[in-house]
Amino acid sequence: MPIYDFHCKQCDKTFELLVSLSAVPSCPECGAQTLEKLPSLTAPQGKTAGLLSRARAQAAREGHFSNYSASERPRIKS
Repeated sequence: MPIYDFHCKQCDKTFELLVSLSAVPSCPECGAQTLEKLPSLTAPQGKTAGLLSRARAQAAREGHFSNYSASERPRIKS
């Protein structure tokens, strides 16, 4: 079941719900069923750079650089 963002037109609250496609959700604040489904964001706004930085740091600690581009990988001296 996907998570959807909803906006209640009656009490003006915005919230997320985990609902099936056939379910008719109601507002957790006022109980109204006059909800508007909003487009959900795929990643938290402004958090992508931090997530990438932490993933790269963990990869470096573990000894692999698979998520780095070729120009960013350390050069191995033979």
